[in-house]
Amino acid sequence: MAQRIALVDDDRNITTSVSMALEAEGYEVKTFNDGEEGLKGILETTPDLVVLDIKMPRMDGMEVLSKFREEASTPVIFLTSKDDEVDEVIGLRMGADDYITKPFSQRLLIERIRALLRRQELQSAKEETKSSEKVVRGDLTLDDARHLCTWKNQPVNLTVTEYLLVKALAQRPGHVKNRDQLIDLAYGENIYVDDRTIDSHIKRVRKKFKQLDEGFNQIETLYGVGYRYKEA
Repeated sequence: MAQRIALVDDDRNITTSVSMALEAEGYEVKTFNDGEEGLKGILETTPDLVVLDIKMPRMDGMEVLSKFREEASTPVIFLTSKDDEVDEVIGLRMGADDYITKPFSQRLLIERIRALLRRQELQSAKEETKSSEKVVRGDLTLDDARHLCTWKNQPVNLTVTEYLLVKALAQRPGHVKNRDQLIDLAYGENIYVDDRTIDSHIKRVRKKFKQLDEGFNQIETLYGVGYRYKEA
């Protein structure tokens, strides 16, 4: 069965050309030309991945992502203006998994989509073969079988990228992981991702934990080095 991709962009030239390129690669593509229509379509069709423009009429990509994240952790790639770094950072903090700046190479977009979907498949395969695997570190529990993270028995709604980052750090408390190592663990070794992408994901993760527990401080930053999960 073909993997389903939702493409939301108000530029019909982009939706037409990109959907043709993706369909040629074997994907099933649904296109939407504004945020409101896109959100409705995404929730109804439950795609495997969403490609989402930020600046759109009726409802911008930020609002679509915010509302969508209340319902699902499906991977999201943002399309953003070339010079608007603020959009990129805010989008990642809100829970996007990746971003690509316009104008972009369709080949690059396809490779990023493949990487995120492959990571989803690997995660699912691990869950099937290690259905009982759990990581427990004090008040933190990570349950791969259900892709569930809890803190003090309360669920923390993490995206796939966020879950993998928390797991990478929590598996070896006290051990520092630099940004390159975290990029490899979360995205794969053959995908280029800017360092600040990891920083934005970590900030988002901390915010989610602090919403449950203001005193959460388990993820430590070692400036110029990387991150580590605090030892008990």
